[in-house]
Amino acid sequence: MMDWRTVNLANWESRVPVHTAADGYDLRAFDDPAHLSDVVRYDVPRLGDIAGLDVVHLQCHIGTDTVSLSRLGTRSTLGYDFSPSALRAARDLASGAGAAVDFVEGDLYDAVEVLGAGRFDLVYTGIGALCWLPSIRRWADVVAGLLRPGGRLFIREYHPMLWSLSDPRDDHLLVVEFPYFEADGVVFVEETSYAGSAPVTAPQFVCFNHGLGEIFTALTAAGMSVTYLQEHREVSDNALGEAMIPSPDHPGEFVLAEGPERLPLTYTLQAVKTPD
Repeated sequence: MMDWRTVNLANWESRVPVHTAADGYDLRAFDDPAHLSDVVRYDVPRLGDIAGLDVVHLQCHIGTDTVSLSRLGTRSTLGYDFSPSALRAARDLASGAGAAVDFVEGDLYDAVEVLGAGRFDLVYTGIGALCWLPSIRRWADVVAGLLRPGGRLFIREYHPMLWSLSDPRDDHLLVVEFPYFEADGVVFVEETSYAGSAPVTAPQFVCFNHGLGEIFTALTAAGMSVTYLQEHREVSDNALGEAMIPSPDHPGEFVLAEGPERLPLTYTLQAVKTPD
């Protein structure tokens, strides 16, 4: 199999200057101390009160959601990612926003060794994270290892059904083309990213899907109890081109143009680490 880590790291390194450009992420909005990213603002009703908690944001990229979490009154907030360029941008953002956020570089599967076991009350994983990981069981073990007993996982993620779909078709049919369950990664080549207009210099990447049942089973095997699951009609970026339109109800989100009820696009899952 292709060296997924090397390929994906090059891809994400090349996305950083695109995402931090003027037409990429809206970084200047963070000059307003009350500003939250669209992703975190969408999550807040389900995330609940996280004031006073020690929070780690896995696969944090350039830190927009991480800084937003810190503005919800956390005791400490830490962003973790494998991209050095993304973390430099994240630190610049946090510094400019006056946010007390730490950022640490490392591979996802090494997070417990790098950050320390049982250190956090909340593990937050933002949208578009799990598809970059080949093993959902190893991810679940990392989540459980980072949490204190009684600590919580919060994840909003692309629905595995969305990841299984082909590109938009002229007949508007939703057609399954790619694996729903965990399998060898699928190689894609995309010259642009989901934010910004400039081309990425390393357009190849490898993605992995994970079925909802596989995610449940992995978390349970790691000593977690799933306490919440909600499927959503919205997604935070336009994943299907002309088949999607901006959501009339949620700023920054998109829905299917031919009927939002046709397919879940994302889901929110929460799980609690079983006390010893």
